[in-house]
Amino acid sequence: MSGVDPAAFVTGLTLSASLIVAIGAQNTFVLRQGLRREHVAAVVALCGLLDIALMTMGVGGLAASLGQHPHALEALALAGAALLAAYGVAALRRALRPPTLSAASSDTTTPQPLARVLIQTLAISLLNPHVYLDTVVLVGAVGARQPPGTQGAFLLGAGLASGTWFAALGYGARVLQPVFARPLAWRLLDVVIAATMWALAAGLMAGALGG
Repeated sequence: MSGVDPAAFVTGLTLSASLIVAIGAQNTFVLRQGLRREHVAAVVALCGLLDIALMTMGVGGLAASLGQHPHALEALALAGAALLAAYGVAALRRALRPPTLSAASSDTTTPQPLARVLIQTLAISLLNPHVYLDTVVLVGAVGARQPPGTQGAFLLGAGLASGTWFAALGYGARVLQPVFARPLAWRLLDVVIAATMWALAAGLMAGALGG
C-alpha cells in the first residue's frame, strides 16, 4: 500500500464498516435486488458511489471550512465522539434483541426497468436523514481530524468498506440471507460493532482533547 497511510486507511475502513453494517431500508433493498438478480451491478455501484460522494463532501467540506477554526473542529470531533459512543450503545442494545435481515418480494416475476430501480435506489439512499448524519457529519468529523495528507487514505478505506459491503449484499444475497436471518449472527456482529464504535470514539475524543 505504497503512498497510502495505513493508520488513516484502517480508521476509514473500520468506521465506514461499523456504520454501514446494520439493518436498514438501503441494505434491505440491495439484498432484495440481489435475490431477484435484477440490475444488481447498477444498484451496488450507485449505492457505493453515493456513499463515497457524500463522505468526500463531508471530509473535504468540513476540513476546508473548519481547518482555520481549530476550536470548532475540536468541538465537532467531541460531538462526533459522543455520537459514536451513542451508536455503540445502540449496537449493544441490538445485540440484546437481535433482529433478522429479510427481503420481501424476492420473487423474480415482473422485472422492473433499470430507470425505475435506479430512482428507487436514489430515493431510499438520499431521503434518509441518517445517511447524511453518518457520511457527511460523522465520517466528515473523523476524516477532518486526520493528519494532513492522509485524508485520501481515510476516504479510500471508507469507500472500500462501503463498496465491499454493498457488493457482498448484492452478489452474495442468496448466501447471506440465511446467515443473517439468524439472530445470533446479528448479535455477534453488533457486539463487534459496539466495541469498534467505542474505540473510535475514544480515539476521536483523545485527539480532540489532546489537540
